[in-house]
Amino acid sequence: MNFQSRHFSSLLPALSLALIFACPGLTQSYSITDLGTLGGLGSSADAISASGEITGSAATRSASHAFLYSGGTMVDLGTLGGEYSQGQGVNAAGVVVGYSTRSDGTYRGFVYANGQMTALATLGGNYGAAYAINKNGEIVGQSYTATNLPHAFLWSVGQMTDLGTLGGNQPGWSTTASGINDSGQVVGYSYLPDGNFHGFLYTNGSMQDLGTLGGTFSQAYAINNAGQITGQAYLPGNTQAHAFLYSAGQMTDLGALNVYSSGLSINRAGVVVGNADVKNNTGFLVYHAVIYAKGKLWDLNRLIPAGSGWVLSAATSINDAGQIVGYGTTKGGQHAFLLNPSK
Repeated sequence: MNFQSRHFSSLLPALSLALIFACPGLTQSYSITDLGTLGGLGSSADAISASGEITGSAATRSASHAFLYSGGTMVDLGTLGGEYSQGQGVNAAGVVVGYSTRSDGTYRGFVYANGQMTALATLGGNYGAAYAINKNGEIVGQSYTATNLPHAFLWSVGQMTDLGTLGGNQPGWSTTASGINDSGQVVGYSYLPDGNFHGFLYTNGSMQDLGTLGGTFSQAYAINNAGQITGQAYLPGNTQAHAFLYSAGQMTDLGALNVYSSGLSINRAGVVVGNADVKNNTGFLVYHAVIYAKGKLWDLNRLIPAGSGWVLSAATSINDAGQIVGYGTTKGGQHAFLLNPSK
């Protein structure tokens, strides 16, 4: 199973970036909140809703569980009977989706609502995972079929729909749905008959190939309500992969800080967040959280208070209020963070 821990053009419209980037020197622009853990050593945040609820996973004293963070409190969502669970998506109603191991060692997608975690059905196999949910409660993810093929699915009104593939349908070749907007448009990636994989847009019952930035591979991770898509695509030669913005049928390269970047989330205004590789002080490559705005990719570590003690590794989700979540290192461990734009 291809678990994600989710798992960056002048095309961007003007928005509240006047607040976020008030001067060309990129002064400190966000406050940062450590979301903590469930009693263990680490955590990561994977999604934030329109109303500010956050989900991800956090270490307990013995395992790692999905959480819902709301009103300054992190709640352990438990599991489906196994040791591990991961929250991947949350909507404005506070409904969380993700995946969890079960007592028999298999794993399933789950829905958590009203204090109860419920397993999702599959496409006929024993394994599945849910990655995103929209305001209408429609869910997307990946599930094994009865013939042991991992396919993208859409769950809506109690019905699982196999979204098919872009032609690749061999054992081990997966199709994954990673994001869904409130109109029910779905994005993800699928293998092609030649064994390469491309990002897709699924709408009106049809899967469309989004192409690449000239290389062989691409993946789509998120779509906003305007139908703009972000993800990662390879450049000619397949030696670099950059975040992209796909809008009005055009894929635009959002650049990188070094060689690689990924767009992991996009809000209504078209602001993209994700991560990109950089060289640290010793010359080693590490990943930093980034935001794409004003026609450029920016390192979010430059936009938090100096001396905070944080190194932000990935920005995994942004909502329409401009709040950003992700994970980074602080005090020697990996913790989930929340960034709030400065007033």
